[in-house]
Amino acid sequence: MTEQTDLFGTPEPSTPSGSATGGSLGAAGHADVPLAVRMRPRSIDEIVGQRHLLGPGSPLRRLAEGQAAMSVFLWGPPGVGKTTIASVVSHTSKRRFVEISAVTAGVREVRAELDRARRELERGTGTVLFVDEVHRFNKAQQDVLLPAVENRLITLIAATTENPSFSVIAPLLSRSLLLTLRPLTDDDIVVLVDRALTDERGVRTAAGEPMLLDGQARDQIIRLAGGDARRALTYLEEAAAVADRQGTTTIGPDAVELAVDRAAVRYDRDGDQHYDVISAFIKSVRGSDVDAALHYLARMLEAGEDPRFIARRLIILASEDIGMAAPSVLQTAVAAAQAVQLIGMPEGQLTLAHATVAAALAPKSNAVTTAIGAALADVRAGRIGEVPPHLRDAHYSTASRYGHGVGYRYAHDHPHGVAEQQYLPDALAAARYYQPTDHGNEAGLGERVRLLRGLLGRAEQPEE
Repeated sequence: MTEQTDLFGTPEPSTPSGSATGGSLGAAGHADVPLAVRMRPRSIDEIVGQRHLLGPGSPLRRLAEGQAAMSVFLWGPPGVGKTTIASVVSHTSKRRFVEISAVTAGVREVRAELDRARRELERGTGTVLFVDEVHRFNKAQQDVLLPAVENRLITLIAATTENPSFSVIAPLLSRSLLLTLRPLTDDDIVVLVDRALTDERGVRTAAGEPMLLDGQARDQIIRLAGGDARRALTYLEEAAAVADRQGTTTIGPDAVELAVDRAAVRYDRDGDQHYDVISAFIKSVRGSDVDAALHYLARMLEAGEDPRFIARRLIILASEDIGMAAPSVLQTAVAAAQAVQLIGMPEGQLTLAHATVAAALAPKSNAVTTAIGAALADVRAGRIGEVPPHLRDAHYSTASRYGHGVGYRYAHDHPHGVAEQQYLPDALAAARYYQPTDHGNEAGLGERVRLLRGLLGRAEQPEE
């Protein structure tokens, strides 16, 4: 029999059932496989959670049962079942199953798998390609997948924790079905934990005896898991090992505490949660909820977010949402950014908290944001007009010949330092961009703006 080689002359494995390139499913056969991997569902009916996607005749159920050939993107937070669904497909599908990880695979590996998929399809065998962490593929790597997905050379299952709208090229996404996986509920985690205590693949003592879980310990694991199945089973496995070393078959709260040194914060600084948490932070400050603002600040700091990024967002917010209602907040935010640069972390968290509290408690106004937005809208719409002649540059000898600078009134020569003359172009003479609110410092500015417009001869006319 002639040895088969791939596109690059490398001998291919003789088994058609599947392969893996750096993925988690392909590494599940060794003796020390983690509990979370051992307990992966073997059929779609064993999957916990995601009821909204697993109804009779649903695309995901048909895919898992090998009845559909569509490509799908599975988007959801860690530990909610993305890899599990791929695992179920690998067990139930009659097609060849291949797993690659975007962390380790490059264009060369992807092309090799697609070339083999083409040859297998000619022999009558389809290929399911599971790409874990697909958001780590760059544009060139995603482009390689596009023709294969479009022509259904493969059935693509792509898992990602990031919003595909930000991390996946539009042509690839438009040719696939996007399925959003939801965080698991506490009840879902209870089912998984209890299953791991009773299933033959679950936790056992070193002597092979079944183990029990104290009610308080169960509550601890569920609380610390935060809707992440993998985390819950990892904590359970380590707590069981602690209990076994202590010579008991009952896992108690002390074993959980020893197993879980510290609850990891659910936050991906490069992914979708990054955008969600910073959005919640900004909206909490804007909404004047100082406690919520400090909570989201703490989540970002604990997860290792770049403090300079947080400082920059506070500077933007100081003008966008506070503005002249409390102009000193901008100074505080800028000072906080400079302080973070000078002193670093962890001390910089105090400065960021200082600026966050100042911004959250400050009176709010978006009048500055609205004003520049309205001015930009006029300019972009072509409503600009010519600069009035008396305001034009007169610093050259023939300027007066063209009327430039003629009739200009020097403000300091007039009462109150205000000279009545037209500053706006004729086409915009009636424009009123800045409209102060009655919040904080801006309340006093409203009367001043009215007086100045009157001195400039731009007092608003009463409505008829």
